[in-house]
Amino acid sequence: MPFWWGWVMLSLIQTPLLAWQKPFSASESFDPEPRGDVAIRIAFYNVENLFDYFDDSTTLDDQYLPYQGNYWTKKRYEAKLQRLSKTIMAMGGWEAPGIIGLCEVENRYVLNSLAHFTPLRKADYQIIHKDSPDRRGIDVALLYRREKFEVIDYEFYEVTFPFDPEGRTRDVLHAYGKLPNKDTLHVFVNHWPSKFGGAFETEPKRMFVAQMVRQKVDSIWKQYPKAHILIMGDLNDEPDAKSVKEGLGISTLNTKPERQNLYNLMEEIQYLTGTHSFQNKWSVIDHFILSGGLLQSEQSTSLKPRSLKIFNQPYLIMTGATGAKRPFRTYQGPQYLGGYSDHLPILLDLILR
Repeated sequence: MPFWWGWVMLSLIQTPLLAWQKPFSASESFDPEPRGDVAIRIAFYNVENLFDYFDDSTTLDDQYLPYQGNYWTKKRYEAKLQRLSKTIMAMGGWEAPGIIGLCEVENRYVLNSLAHFTPLRKADYQIIHKDSPDRRGIDVALLYRREKFEVIDYEFYEVTFPFDPEGRTRDVLHAYGKLPNKDTLHVFVNHWPSKFGGAFETEPKRMFVAQMVRQKVDSIWKQYPKAHILIMGDLNDEPDAKSVKEGLGISTLNTKPERQNLYNLMEEIQYLTGTHSFQNKWSVIDHFILSGGLLQSEQSTSLKPRSLKIFNQPYLIMTGATGAKRPFRTYQGPQYLGGYSDHLPILLDLILR
């Protein structure tokens, strides 16, 4: 553990907002211990409209300008960066997460601000990002620590709908690299089309992206039959949704997992908790999906048992006017709340042998 991380964590522990609490998932309490070369922590976080406060004439960012829309000022922007950085550090415990998938980031500038101009700079995160065709200008991205994930290559897959040529959405990011034990890990970061306009009406778009991702996974396995795959993201659908279950070809974990099958870790907790709340109903729409090899305990890289967490620390939760709890978000409509995100982050650990 680097000497500076202990200082950072001590300063955080002295803050009441970061008191540890047992997650309301079905698994063990949070493990803050450093992982070194024997494990890696991986996280995903929809950071809810992480926009800068400058006008981009090529995207629909008018809601996030200082003098109109949500009155998104430099002060509010910097406050959000600080809140997100504290949350990411807290997710790591005494060691920063090795890999973090992000969505709803506007551009490289906001990622540089988050990674290099907040306390996260001590972790020396590298950034993978590309502006996507999304009309609002929001993208997916990956942060990683080089000592935990040595990136070999990456690619952004643009999504073009044959049934809606004018439709625009986020790219899918595929990055692969070496872990400290020299195993290769393929990571897909997703942010599928939302249900805006109706769940039924928009389902074909989510199904299309799901099938595209599955085709990419199958092409990897065709060339590398033992490849380890991790799919993460805000899929805007729950684990039992058709787009997730059938589109990705998710297998049911009732026997020993097969290497070339995909398994959704969120299935076991989807009825117990949630990562997002809409109309006072919690749902799991942020996902970790793993290839079967990562669920085989005898492999040199495998999922740490009971390490899957929805990171639901008290400071990330608010109580609404009706008494219902929901993620403490930045805005509620036009009202500035000053929170973190409308999603809760998720994390897991992989054991490295």
